[in-house]
Amino acid sequence: MTTTDPFPTSLLGDEDVRVLLLENIHIDGADFLRGKGYQVETRDGALGEDELIEAIQGVHLLGIRSTTYITEKVLDAAPDLIAIGAFCIGTNQIDLPAATERGIAVFNAPYSNTRSVVELAIAEIISLARRLHEKSTDMHNGVWNKSAAGSHEVRGRTLGIVGYGNIGSQLSVIAEALGFKVVFYDIDDKLALGNAKRCSTIEELLQISDVVTLHVDGRPGNAGLFGAEEMAQMKPRSLFLNLSRGIAVDTAALRQHIESGHIAGAALDVFPVEPKRQGDPFESDLRGLPNVILTPHVGGSTEEAQQDIGRFVASKLRSYASAGGTSLSVNLPEINLPSDATKHRLALVHRNHPGVLARINGLLGEHEVNIEAQSLSTRGELGYVLTDVAAEVGPDVLKELAGLPETVRLRQLS
Repeated sequence: MTTTDPFPTSLLGDEDVRVLLLENIHIDGADFLRGKGYQVETRDGALGEDELIEAIQGVHLLGIRSTTYITEKVLDAAPDLIAIGAFCIGTNQIDLPAATERGIAVFNAPYSNTRSVVELAIAEIISLARRLHEKSTDMHNGVWNKSAAGSHEVRGRTLGIVGYGNIGSQLSVIAEALGFKVVFYDIDDKLALGNAKRCSTIEELLQISDVVTLHVDGRPGNAGLFGAEEMAQMKPRSLFLNLSRGIAVDTAALRQHIESGHIAGAALDVFPVEPKRQGDPFESDLRGLPNVILTPHVGGSTEEAQQDIGRFVASKLRSYASAGGTSLSVNLPEINLPSDATKHRLALVHRNHPGVLARINGLLGEHEVNIEAQSLSTRGELGYVLTDVAAEVGPDVLKELAGLPETVRLRQLS
């Protein structure tokens, strides 16, 4: 791994910490950080790469949602940045290897909005099965179309869940309570909940499911996961949902299968290309189709979920900035500590090579720096050590620590 400037900045007081929050992050997150004395700037929409490079100058903590992309070029332009908060589930919009190389911690909210996404999935499944979207459109157009044709109960149907993580597994439980038979497929070995049954292949799931719903992450391998070949294997007149990642679905192929009648209806909340700001135009192959529900990436957009996410991620950013805590960090080794540093503390991200801790402690000992407490955690090629010392460490010692060949990033906290 390479690193940018490993030398610590001067000690930051709370009033010196600058925060930039984008994409309408809930006010509770901003208020929490302001309450700790941080300087917080908020912006409504996402920023493009050049806009973000300009806005991020002098920023220590950055908060985004799913539409702002953090590239290596952005990170190169942000030497003061110490942590990024993704106020959502996914982190595929962040260049994690580049952030890790620079010792920048990344946090997300893996659990806060799962219930909101699950409830939207259930609502859309029932709406598609009953063709409520079409009937509502007819009524708005002055057409009274009282017919049972094409409308079905979900009880006794088979729901196929592709991706059995936090959302998929919770959906499994609620769907079963509604009377669904539930099957699922996941590349990892996941424990089936309730009476759900695991399918050994995605092809097996497609052939037996009346409803197929995707709940996968944004890893590159999931790009194009669901295309014409997979749609052709679905049961005739089945339903399809994607509330996970827009890159996972070939929307042009989905349109063809809906127009042919092979797929009876679909609901999508995510798209390969999404507008960056409120009011921007939206284009999709799926616009104008009957029994197709399109929503603007609102799966986790309930007031309850966004409030929880705002508080949760903001607290993680604050803990890292003030005390070095990395609990639930996406990319750095985890050290779970109280939210405030009670002593003078050194936070050192380093390459996980044998003997690093001995060299750190030996250097401190040579300068008669008394160690009062120490926590070490490793994660693959990376290590992270927090060292509490009796007094503030002088610049010469900090320079030597920063100059160790294994050092990625050093901060002094107080």
